[in-house]
Amino acid sequence: MTDEWRGWQEAAETALYGDEGFYRRPEGPAGHFRTSVHASPLFATAVARLLVRTAADLGTAHVDLVDMGAGRGELVTGVLAALPAEGGADLAVRAYAVELAGRPEGLDPRVEWCAEPPHGARGLLFANEWLDNVPLPVAETDAEGVERYVEVRVSDGAERLGAPVTGADAEWLRRWWPSAGPGSRAEIGRPRDEAWAAAVSSLSAGLAVAVDYAHVRGERPPFGTLTGFRAGREVRPVPDGTCDLTAHVALDACAATAGPPAHLRTQREALATLGITGERPPLTLASADPSAYVRALSTAGEAAELTARGGLGDFGWLEHRKP
Repeated sequence: MTDEWRGWQEAAETALYGDEGFYRRPEGPAGHFRTSVHASPLFATAVARLLVRTAADLGTAHVDLVDMGAGRGELVTGVLAALPAEGGADLAVRAYAVELAGRPEGLDPRVEWCAEPPHGARGLLFANEWLDNVPLPVAETDAEGVERYVEVRVSDGAERLGAPVTGADAEWLRRWWPSAGPGSRAEIGRPRDEAWAAAVSSLSAGLAVAVDYAHVRGERPPFGTLTGFRAGREVRPVPDGTCDLTAHVALDACAATAGPPAHLRTQREALATLGITGERPPLTLASADPSAYVRALSTAGEAAELTARGGLGDFGWLEHRKP
C-alpha cells in the first residue's frame, strides 16, 4: 500500500486525517508551525471583539462561537479568556471547537468538542488556517495542453500525470484557474468551496470568517503552492503522515460558492477595524509612565507581526454575514 499511486486529494486526506494521520499526532499543529493564534494573544483578543460586535449586531446576549479546525483549542480558549476585558463579560457564550483529533486534556469545560460544526449556530464561526488543509486535487498541463490530474506515490512523494481533468473539476479550472500553458499546475479548489459553503450554511445567523493564505484569479501562481511543513520548516510534500500538507486558498472562489453577501480583505485591514494596528506608543509615554510604555511597545511589536506586509498581514479574511 505504501507505494500505491493516488490522486493528491485522496492521498492528503489519509495522510492528514487518517487513523495515523498528521493531525492525529499528540503534539498538534502548534508542534510544527506557527499561526496568528500562536504568534500573539492579541489575535484572540481581536476575535473576542468580533464576537462581541456580532452579538450586538444580532441584538442578543446569548451567542455561539464556533472555532473551525480548532487544533488543540488554543483560539477558543484565548477568546473566552479575553471576553471579560473586551465588553463580553455579560455574554452567555456557547463555545464549540470543531476538530477531528481527540479532545485535549485540560480544555476549558465550557468548550464542546465536536467533529462537525453545530447546525443552527447563531453567532461567530471562525476558521483560522482551516481551508488550506482541506485536501484537494492537483492538476498539471501536459505537453499537448491537456490538463491532467497529478498522482503521487505515498512512500516518497514522487509524482506522475494521470487522467485528464473532466466534469466539475474542469469547469472549476476554466472559471477560477485557467492553464498558464504546458508544465503549469493548479490546485483545484472545488472541495474547499464546498467545505466553506457547508460551514457558512451551518450558521442560522451571524458572521462566518475564513482566514488563510490566499490568492485570487488573475494572480494565481503558475506552478501552484502545494508544500509541506514539519517542525517549523518547509519540507517537500510527501503524503506519508509525517508532515503537514498545505496549499494556498482561492478565497474568491470560496466567496462565490457560499454566496453573497461576502467581503474579502487582508488581515491587516480586518485587524485595524478591531483596534490591532501595530502603531508604536507615543514617546511622551516613556517619560510619563515607563512601565506602561514598555508594555505598549511589546503589544505594538506583537500587533506588527500580525499585520506585517509580506507576512501574516497579507492573509485573506473572507467574511460572510447572515442576518
